[in-house]
Amino acid sequence: MNTPQTGILLPLPPLACYLTFLGEDVAHAAGCLRALAALADGERTVVGLGRSLLSALAIDIDGLRPFPSVAGPGIELPATPAAVWIWLRGDDRGELLQRARHIAQLLAPAFCLAETIDAFVHDGGRDLTGYEDGTENPVGEAATAAAIVGAGRPLLAGSSFVAVQRWLHDLGRFEQMPSDERDRCIGRRRCDNEEIDDAPASAHVQRTAQERFTPPAFVLRRSMPWAEGPRGGLVFVAFATSFDPFEAQLRRMVGSEDGIVDALFRFTRPLSGAYFWCPAMRAGRLDLSPLEI
Repeated sequence: MNTPQTGILLPLPPLACYLTFLGEDVAHAAGCLRALAALADGERTVVGLGRSLLSALAIDIDGLRPFPSVAGPGIELPATPAAVWIWLRGDDRGELLQRARHIAQLLAPAFCLAETIDAFVHDGGRDLTGYEDGTENPVGEAATAAAIVGAGRPLLAGSSFVAVQRWLHDLGRFEQMPSDERDRCIGRRRCDNEEIDDAPASAHVQRTAQERFTPPAFVLRRSMPWAEGPRGGLVFVAFATSFDPFEAQLRRMVGSEDGIVDALFRFTRPLSGAYFWCPAMRAGRLDLSPLEI
């Protein structure tokens, strides 16, 4: 029986490392994927496969599509497709480094490591801006229903689709805003995380409240802050049974429906955007049977 990669549903780890690979040699890709399937436990090492890789292998996963071209007034979001995405979860920076090196060596015959991002839990689950992240995340059975493909799609049951974006914050600009202006950008008070009753239509909470979409746009967020020298931001990670909920939120954020742009864009912008399919687990290893390799 297939089960989800458990790291998707578990609480965030203290530390993480995100690895993004580009394809280089399709002839060796299947062998590398089989080796990765045996290594990845789905808990400490969560794996996603990109459409560019599967297209090169002449494989179609129903629901896996390119990251969309999304633009709004003064906003254009980047699409940065990749072959393989790996989320390493742990609590020891050195161990994460060694695990990342081992995986990169394992995949080297077919894939090139394009990006490594170190991430961490900050202040009990806050973004670097100081606001709580993922407040309206579904929990329990609702989280599973939002993130994990069910038995109604037997070929993909237990798998998930994930949207990944790396956001860079302009923390200096953010800190120059008065505190009440920051709160109105987010739509919540930083001091107690309560929603602001009269928040403007541009507030992030107003733009992305999942239950306010038709149909509701529920995703399971597993985002974590990142930092590199003086630069930092958020690795936005959203798991779902399809990309439709994420795209509904994204279109509303950029104002493509009503011309109102999410106030987040006043101090942060995404540097990347990619979609991946996360296979289910079977007998302790990634189930690659939908790929027939």
